[in-house]
Amino acid sequence: MKKPTIAISVGDLNGVGIEIALKAHTEVSKLCNPIYCINSNMLEKAAKLLNVAVPNDFKLFHPKSTSSLSLTASVDGDFEIEAGQVDAASGKYSYDSFMCAIKLCETKEADAVVTMPIHKEAWKRAGLHFVGHTDLLRDYFKQDAIMMLGCEKMFVALYTEHIPLRDVPATIQKEKITLFLLDLHKSIGDKKVAVLGLNPHAGDNGVLGDEEREIEEAIQIANETIGKKLFYGAIVPDIAFTPHFRSNFNYFVAMYHDQGLAPLKALYFDESVNISLNLPIIRTSVDHGTAFDIAYRGEAKTLSYINAIKSAIGFIK
Repeated sequence: MKKPTIAISVGDLNGVGIEIALKAHTEVSKLCNPIYCINSNMLEKAAKLLNVAVPNDFKLFHPKSTSSLSLTASVDGDFEIEAGQVDAASGKYSYDSFMCAIKLCETKEADAVVTMPIHKEAWKRAGLHFVGHTDLLRDYFKQDAIMMLGCEKMFVALYTEHIPLRDVPATIQKEKITLFLLDLHKSIGDKKVAVLGLNPHAGDNGVLGDEEREIEEAIQIANETIGKKLFYGAIVPDIAFTPHFRSNFNYFVAMYHDQGLAPLKALYFDESVNISLNLPIIRTSVDHGTAFDIAYRGEAKTLSYINAIKSAIGFIK
């Protein structure tokens, strides 16, 4: 079988992304044909700081005059890498790299995008108003992208993502949750999904909050629309990730970021990946941040990245 082509967005060059890409290149090249969205000058700077050689077959994106991307994507930036530092130039470069990878998929020059981590503050300093990859994808494609993270043993889809905790209760609306569940079903198929409540004890029948009524009505409508019972809940959040409960469910919906990701990362931090669902392109990512504290020390692990590559390949039809 022909290996798929995957565009690699290199993330914030002040972090661990480029180290991981270089470390894992040999293994990744056995799985796919990677195209790295970085220019040779910045790659050489990073490799010098890491004291490693760039593999001969480390293919970079180079727009040609005949390429449909020649006027729409650029990774031509040039700045000094400052390991572990939040920097506007590095933030802007990670954005340009991501946009290049997206456009390679749009023009069918790549089959999927795999992203290294960006730094949200660096994006803000660069004047970018997006709070992350998924937010940008949602705006760019004008579709409600779903952020799902996990590994073969457990996946968690996030109903809300990067918003303040105080704003979450106002989003718990029957119509919105119903649409979210139906979009999730379209993306993952007939999987059994545990939908968490918002409040402690899932509200205790209204004693500790009544948001669960909206969640339960949405679950009922979604199941009726699909024609089978696939969504269950609202599940009491503090028992949802116990071994007994996880023996019955592999997919979960969390109402807010840390409700789902704290247990996921406690259990499967190194192997989890981030998957963007409900989009016209395939995008997966490592499930960790820029790790500025270990940037350019040679300590970064590659397992999440390799799993992200494998997950992307699994979605390619």
